[in-house]
Amino acid sequence: MTAYYLDTSALVKRYACERGTLWITALTAPGQAHDLYTVRLTGPEMIAALFRKMRTGELPRTTTIRLAQDFKNDWKWQYQVLEVNAVLSDRAMELAEKHSLRGYDAVPLAAALLLHETRRAAQLPDMIFLAADDDLLHAATAEGRSADNPNHYA
Repeated sequence: MTAYYLDTSALVKRYACERGTLWITALTAPGQAHDLYTVRLTGPEMIAALFRKMRTGELPRTTTIRLAQDFKNDWKWQYQVLEVNAVLSDRAMELAEKHSLRGYDAVPLAAALLLHETRRAAQLPDMIFLAADDDLLHAATAEGRSADNPNHYA
């Protein structure tokens, strides 16, 4: 069992067919029993991403509604959701400044870094940060995190 932190850009691939979908789908399958972490903001970002795909014609309305419901069900049971608080917000501001990240990119990285510190203190194995955003992945690796891009997989 491995621990993964999933940014919205990686997680959306589980629900909408994109490059990397097969890899993310296999990795997040319940039978894999991986620990899957994300931050509270991923919820609204995910729904926005799915409905943006509907608006641009990538997904039909009925499919979008079904995928959004699938995500909401998984959200309740499969993901360990990290809350945004003052400590996380402060860390995100530092990361945005240090790595010139967009605010909504700094938040998941801050969440992953704080979670890493908690896991390390509990002597748990390191986790892998997943995102389909090269700037965000570069910042994660600069912060010493193992990171991977689902776009690198078919």
